[in-house]
Amino acid sequence: MKRKLYYTGIGILFLSLLLFGSYKLMTSRTYQLFGGLTSSVQTDRKVVALTFDDGPTKNIDSILPILDRYRAKATFFLIGQEIEAHPEAARRIAEGGHQIGNHTYSHHRMIFKTPSFIREEIEKTDMLIREAGYTGEIDVRPPNGKKLIGLPYYLKQHDRETIMWSIEPDTYSTFASEKVNFVKDNVKPGSIILMHPMYDKTGSELAAVEAILRALSDEGYTFVTVNELQALDGHSAS
Repeated sequence: MKRKLYYTGIGILFLSLLLFGSYKLMTSRTYQLFGGLTSSVQTDRKVVALTFDDGPTKNIDSILPILDRYRAKATFFLIGQEIEAHPEAARRIAEGGHQIGNHTYSHHRMIFKTPSFIREEIEKTDMLIREAGYTGEIDVRPPNGKKLIGLPYYLKQHDRETIMWSIEPDTYSTFASEKVNFVKDNVKPGSIILMHPMYDKTGSELAAVEAILRALSDEGYTFVTVNELQALDGHSAS
């Protein structure tokens, strides 16, 4: 009886550690089992990558002029279904010289999915991004940042990057001023900032985007795409 309880306890402990390890791996911004992952880069140059998840939506009409005012290039991780619904918005992003990334077709979390599901989610969205006129490298960001084994393995097989982030002000506060302060307190050369202005109906997130652009510009930062930032990895200021 004691031996049975002992082995039962060991089994429960092993299962708990396995589940905990899987959760940590699934949510890690800096590590995965397969392929390349970028959440920031090492550089002394005062450059950051501003990235936007989800969409595109009609909010593009507000987002792009804000970026233009600060001569900023951003990276938009778009959802395939939303590109189908708003193809002109996606085209405007490409025409503006911004980078477009793949945020899957349906925005389902990419965990415990079959290889065929993962392949279709990525490749269908790739096709829609190309149809929007974007010709650059298409990086991938998993929905909600969740990835385990299947998606990283697929991307490694196709020599593609997983792009995460190092600063997410939306998780810190709902107030624009507090988001700005959070970014200013945590930013450093090579940071990748994640924001979500696509579904903003109050104007608060759009205000935060502009305030962050203004504040970091005043500190001497410039805003580049993720691919441009990666090209600076390891470079010192000159």
